[in-house]
Amino acid sequence: MIQKEKTVQTETIFSGKVFDIHSDEATIGDNPTLQHREVIIHSGGVSIVAEHEGKIVLVRQFRYGAQQIMLEIPAGKLDHGNEDILSAAKRELEEETGYHAEKWTSLGHIFSTPAICTEKIYLFLAENLTAGKPHPDDGEIVEYIELPKEKVFEMVKNGEICDAKTICGLMRAYKL
Repeated sequence: MIQKEKTVQTETIFSGKVFDIHSDEATIGDNPTLQHREVIIHSGGVSIVAEHEGKIVLVRQFRYGAQQIMLEIPAGKLDHGNEDILSAAKRELEEETGYHAEKWTSLGHIFSTPAICTEKIYLFLAENLTAGKPHPDDGEIVEYIELPKEKVFEMVKNGEICDAKTICGLMRAYKL
């Protein structure tokens, strides 16, 4: 039977700008034996499937962890604290693409790496877009492109798009 783990002790062993790392001791069920856990504490994020005139808006950027240029849906992290999730999605879409959306639909959330990370990513579908001017964060080099849905789906199937939040967002938006 699967049992919930209970944190008995936690210590922050790293504190950074984007995430912290905790070293925890936990028990499983009634067993008093401690299990060691290391957890990345992340504020979470938003990802937006933005559709404009039958095309999907994607962003291209270098991702340091993957050491490659990735094609993704617009996304960003939540500010620490109690930032409203929909406001964050609107902010990220505008920052990365310049677009504003008239219609927003929640697509739920996903966990990026639940075994070791608390990051919860909220997914949205943004429709009825109006163009504006992108203004990415300092140090963020992002370009956006629009591709037909069928081309994007093909790129997911053949592995050209391999970002998990993008694939999940597309699955939820278009019930693939």
